Amino acid sequence: MSEPVLSVRGLRIWYGTDRGAVRAVDGVNLDLRPGETVGLVGESGCGKSTLGRGVLGLLPEGSSAVGEVNYKGRNLLALKPRELRKLRGPDLGMIFQEPMTRLNPLMKVSQHFEETLKTHEPSLGKKAARARALEALRGMGIPPTRYGQYPHEFSGGMRQRIMIALALVLRPAVIVADEPTTALDVLVEAQIIRILADLRANFDTALLLITHNLGIVAEACDRVAVMYAGRIVEKGPAYDVTSKPAHPYSRELLRSTISLSTTSLHSIPGAPPNLVDPPPACRFHPRCPDAMRVCAKDWPPSVDLGAGRRSECWQSARDRIPAGLEAPLEREALAVAEEA
Repeated sequence: MSEPVLSVRGLRIWYGTDRGAVRAVDGVNLDLRPGETVGLVGESGCGKSTLGRGVLGLLPEGSSAVGEVNYKGRNLLALKPRELRKLRGPDLGMIFQEPMTRLNPLMKVSQHFEETLKTHEPSLGKKAARARALEALRGMGIPPTRYGQYPHEFSGGMRQRIMIALALVLRPAVIVADEPTTALDVLVEAQIIRILADLRANFDTALLLITHNLGIVAEACDRVAVMYAGRIVEKGPAYDVTSKPAHPYSRELLRSTISLSTTSLHSIPGAPPNLVDPPPACRFHPRCPDAMRVCAKDWPPSVDLGAGRRSECWQSARDRIPAGLEAPLEREALAVAEEA
């Protein structure tokens, strides 16, 4: 396998609040290779968007980050803001949720592209910039005749494609796509997924795809990382994780997915924990149907399952459980989580 173009090691991100520090990302390791799409999945509030923004240095005031985000031998967390801004666009791209709130309603689509290209490639002439922008839009299925229009003149799906074109026009090596198909109908969603799949063939771009949709992950991703309460609890090839999940949380997420064969609805009891004061040891144990006594007492090890798979769960390391702690966890803990 090729060397990672982006390597995250021990990344921790906190938000300061009146109630204390919110540990939104707590010790994440993740690699992205050229031409690879990695899906990042999990419930809302598990830290997915924070991880994506933290990788690009787009965190708000009042937050702090430690660890390493290595891009071409440079730790992005150690760079000065001006140095990091130079990398955003030509090296590191971002596709945000809700494109209508990200596109300036007072600027034409042409002005968005002109501003982006002028900022990062000042030597590029106006004619060359227009040609580059139209090429990017054409690749997203936006005709040149729409180039001089305002964002409100486009549908939601077309605005999302414009956002993707803006991310691609500078030909970055890494793109973070945060819920790129949110609030889109299934037909437009399918178009967006095809476009993202073409990134690897056309641009050799490394893509981190943040989503709730496990169907998208199975269809469009090479690998998947499952995130819960600020931790990546399982990762591996997308087919292996979605067909035979090793972590109970991954399994419960898949059971909650609706498909044409669904005959009854399933949900995970409770909700993701308060990250100001998360549960001790395994953070999923209050909701886990397979929880053992050790899950509430000791932090689970990260177990290498082979074939590029890892799982952070005592179920995958039963031979390491201390004597007397392998018994099922009392049901009271699960009942409390279900009532919450």
